[in-house]
Amino acid sequence: MNPVLILGGSGQVARALAARLPQAVVLGRPAFDFDRLDEIPALLARIAPRLIINAAAYTAVDKAESEPEASDRANHLGPKLLAEHAAQAGIALIHISTDYVFDGTKTAPYVETDPTGPTGIYGATKRAGEHAVLAACKRAIVLRTAWVYDATGRNFVRTMLSVAQTRPSLRVVADQIGNPTHAGALADAIVAMATRIEAGWRDEFAGVFHAAGAGAVSWHGFALEIFRQGALHGRAVPEVAAITTAEYPTPAKRPANSRLDCGKLARVFGITLPAWQDSLAPVVAEICAQG
Repeated sequence: MNPVLILGGSGQVARALAARLPQAVVLGRPAFDFDRLDEIPALLARIAPRLIINAAAYTAVDKAESEPEASDRANHLGPKLLAEHAAQAGIALIHISTDYVFDGTKTAPYVETDPTGPTGIYGATKRAGEHAVLAACKRAIVLRTAWVYDATGRNFVRTMLSVAQTRPSLRVVADQIGNPTHAGALADAIVAMATRIEAGWRDEFAGVFHAAGAGAVSWHGFALEIFRQGALHGRAVPEVAAITTAEYPTPAKRPANSRLDCGKLARVFGITLPAWQDSLAPVVAEICAQG
């Protein structure tokens, strides 16, 4: 049987997927690189996957402001090639996207049909990728997620626990709200989607879906919960001051509201991700055990 192909080999979601799909072909740099677009068609033809899961992306949000071409290759032009191959091969593509396609001005959680309006290069290139993937492949699924973390890799949870070991106080933004999403929980959802797809494609599977941890919190509230759970494993608990986005300027503007309504995923695929607090607990425990 032809393999499932997972792209983004060193990323949090790709690693979590690889652990759950041990028979899959998993590729990342240097074997697979969106900076070498001309090599991708031949690589896909050689592997001949039965399903493509694209977890590869340019995710350096601030750096993208000064590297728009690199961001566009990874987030737009590369995924377009994947979708074109999937269309030609008659297979499905699950393409992971982001909450940053929205401008963050809505006061309620975003649904899939809400107008997009990215405020930075990263979000703009991810939106371009969404459009290209859906235009090229009738069996494409765009899966938007947000605030991804795991026990490995670079993410907010690991950063907070690390910084707390050397600093007695921190300042964390409190006016940006979103859904923390465990990479493992997201991978579980993707595997369940893949199982449904391979049991028989249905037209309702195509299109945009939101997949994020249940419940919402600010970065400040997220930090407080990280430290509360860290304390259960003997970690220091710093003082955490709430600040505004204006007090922590960055090259790229972040959406104030990143909340994603995931009801469509539940209705079509019967999948709901766990509450973010429940997913966080074992991750904090694992990080603390690492020392």
